[in-house]
Amino acid sequence: MLSAESAAVVRATLPAVAGALDEITTRFYGAMFRDRPELLDGMFNRGNQASGAQRRALAGSIAGFATALLDDPDTRPDTMLDRIAHKHAAVGVTDDQYTLVHKYLFGAIAEVLGDAVTPEVAAAWDEVYWLMAGALIGREARLYQDAGVEPGRIWRQWTVVERRTETPDVVSFLLRPADGRPAPRALAGQYVSVRLRMPDGVHQLRQYSLSSDPGGNLRRITVKRVAGAAGAPDGEVSNLLHDRVHEGDELALSAPFGDVFLDEPADAATPVVLVSAGIGGTPMAGILARLAALGSTRPVLVLHADRSPADHALRTETRELVGQLPGARAVFWYEQPGPEEPGAREGLMNLDGVELPEGATVFLCGPLPFMRQVRTQLLGAGIPAQRIRYEVFGPDLWLPGPGA
Repeated sequence: MLSAESAAVVRATLPAVAGALDEITTRFYGAMFRDRPELLDGMFNRGNQASGAQRRALAGSIAGFATALLDDPDTRPDTMLDRIAHKHAAVGVTDDQYTLVHKYLFGAIAEVLGDAVTPEVAAAWDEVYWLMAGALIGREARLYQDAGVEPGRIWRQWTVVERRTETPDVVSFLLRPADGRPAPRALAGQYVSVRLRMPDGVHQLRQYSLSSDPGGNLRRITVKRVAGAAGAPDGEVSNLLHDRVHEGDELALSAPFGDVFLDEPADAATPVVLVSAGIGGTPMAGILARLAALGSTRPVLVLHADRSPADHALRTETRELVGQLPGARAVFWYEQPGPEEPGAREGLMNLDGVELPEGATVFLCGPLPFMRQVRTQLLGAGIPAQRIRYEVFGPDLWLPGPGA
C-alpha cells in the first residue's frame, strides 16, 4: 500500500509525470542500451524498440500502476501485475534487473523533469516503483518455481517434427523436446517464447501461443509472417521462422507462461466463449483442442473474424473440433466471404443477434482495436468485465482493466 504522504505527492505530480513519460522512457531505453547493449541480445525485441511499442507499454504500466494505487490504495492491480509477470518470466527477467531498470529510469526522470524532481517527489515515485517491482519479483519467483526452472533459465531445445503451411502467410510448427525428456506442464491458452539467432549474431525472441492441445509431449506454435507497416521493420523472428526453419531443425523454447488459460477442472461446467480475429485464433484452437481431449460437454461458442476463409488459419481444424464438442457452435465473419464457409457473416464482427451463454467466461484475442471494439460490445451485452479475459500479442499497450 502506498503511504499517505507519497500518495499525496504522486497525485499532485501524476499529470506532469504521465505527460512526460514518452520522453522519459525514450531516454531511459537509450541510456540503458548505450551502457548495456547486451540486453538487446535475447532480452528486448528490437522490432518493438524500433516501433516504440515497448516504450509505450512501459509508460502505460507505470501510469496505470500509479493510478490504480491512488484509486484503490488498499489493494494492488493484480490482473495487470499477473499479466506483466508472465510476460517477464517468458523472457527470463530476474530480480537483479529491477535494480538496473531503476537506475536508468530514475535517471531519465531527473533529466526530463529537472528541478521539479524534489527529494519528496523522487521518494514518492521511488515508493511507487518498488511497490510494483516487489510485487512482480514475488510473482515471477512463483512462476519460475511452478515451471520447475531456475529464475531466468527458461530455455530448452525442441525439435521440429512437422512444418505445415496453414495460409499463404501462416505456418505451423509441431515440436518435441530434443532431449527426450517429458514436455513441461502447460495450460491451454498459454504461450512460449521462441529464441533465434539473427543473421547478425544477435538473439531475438517472440511469444507464440500454443495452438494445439498442450496435454501431451508435443507442442505446436502457429506463426504469422509479420510485414512491417508505417515504417516499422518486418518481424525478424517470424520471417526467419518462415524462411529458414524446417522439419528436423531445433528451436529454443521457453517454459510455457501466460495468465489467460482454460480453467480445468474447477470450472468444468462454466460456458466458454472464444472470441478472436486473425492470428488471434491460435490460442483459441489450443483451448478447443484441450476441451475436445477432455471430452467436455460444457457450452462453447466460437466467434472469429478474418479477411476471408482462405486467410483464416486453422479454420478447418476449428470446424472439426467444434464438431467433436456436443455443446459447441461457431460463428465466423469475413470481410471477403467465400464458398468454403457458406454460413459465414459478412463484414466485421458484430455481436447483434448473437446469443451469448449466461455466466460464460470469455477469452478474447486479436488486434488491439478489434479487442477494444468487441470488449465494448460484450460489456453492452451484459458480460461482466471480470469475466472477459484477453491476451495481447507483444507489449501490452493497455485495454481497460476489470471495472473500467
